[in-house]
Amino acid sequence: MKIKSARFALGTAGLEECPPAELPEFAFIGRSNVGKSSLINLLCQQKSLAQVSGAPGKTRTINFYVVNEDWVLVDLPGYGYAKAAKSERDRFNDFVADYLEFREGLTHVFVLIDSRHEPQRIDLEFVSWLVEKGVPFSLVFTKADKLKASKIESNRKLFLSALSEFAEGEPATFITSASAKTGRLEVLGAIREMMAEA
Repeated sequence: MKIKSARFALGTAGLEECPPAELPEFAFIGRSNVGKSSLINLLCQQKSLAQVSGAPGKTRTINFYVVNEDWVLVDLPGYGYAKAAKSERDRFNDFVADYLEFREGLTHVFVLIDSRHEPQRIDLEFVSWLVEKGVPFSLVFTKADKLKASKIESNRKLFLSALSEFAEGEPATFITSASAKTGRLEVLGAIREMMAEA
């Protein structure tokens, strides 16, 4: 898939504020500081489309980016940011959950996992919730430039093994690095295929 254009459309703080679901939407979400903004910028080949910050928890709204005027990349707030007030975290969780469970235009969710770590409970709990709600998803292992390929593969297999305890079959997985600019074509190719099948 060739990216001809990508533009920020809207940031919302609730399902009722989301724009009309006129195009297929592909959502990206992960634990805070997993490299989501960097990956979005890599996919769209724009350095500052999504705001990159050294401080986790920067995304506080559901952000919609229209790509090629025929699909929407949705940037969801990261989960697990402990420094936000509990009431604010709960509100984030509520409106993100509403979007994931009830948004008509949502086609697929890409869950970002830090490839440097063995399975983290917070990631498994989130993926378990997606399975429970029947939300289609893939796993994107980020920051692959930070460690050896053998260790990435080991962590990937450990995650899938943990996932098999509450889900049947294996989701698609992608290995990416915003720094090394790898994995971009694979993720975009998956989006193109899902759009063709819709």
